[in-house]
Amino acid sequence: MTDAPRPSDRPSSHSVDRRPRLVAAAVCALQGLFLLGFCVWSLVELSSSGSDNPSRVVMEVLLVAVFAVGLLALGRYWVVGADWPRTPTIVWNALLLPVAWGLVQSERILIALAVALVALIGIGSAVAAGSSDRSGSTPA
Repeated sequence: MTDAPRPSDRPSSHSVDRRPRLVAAAVCALQGLFLLGFCVWSLVELSSSGSDNPSRVVMEVLLVAVFAVGLLALGRYWVVGADWPRTPTIVWNALLLPVAWGLVQSERILIALAVALVALIGIGSAVAAGSSDRSGSTPA
C-alpha cells in the first residue's frame, strides 16, 4: 500500500502568503511607470526647448524605455507566480542603492531617501517572496 498524500498534507493556495509577491510586483510596476514618465518628460523637454544633441536624448529615452518595459514585465510575472523575477528584482534594486548614495553626496537627501527606501522594500519583498512559495501550480 502506497502512502498517497492526503489533501490536508498538501499546501493550500490559502496557506501561501502572497503579500511579498504583490509588494515586489508593485515596486517593479511603480519603478517601470516612473521610468516611462521620465521618457515622456525627456521627449517633451526635447521638443519644447530643443537640445544640442537630440540623438543622445532619443537614445537615452530608448534605453530607459527598455528598462521600464523590463520592470513592468517583472511586475506582471511576480503577480502570475513565476519563479524567475526574484533575482532581477534584487539586482535592479541593489543597483539603486549606489544611486541613492550619489544623491546624498549631491545633497538631494529627500530624493535619496525615497530611492533607497523603495529599493530596500523591493529587495526585502523579493527575498521574502522567495522562489519556493508556490504550491506546485504552474503559472498561466
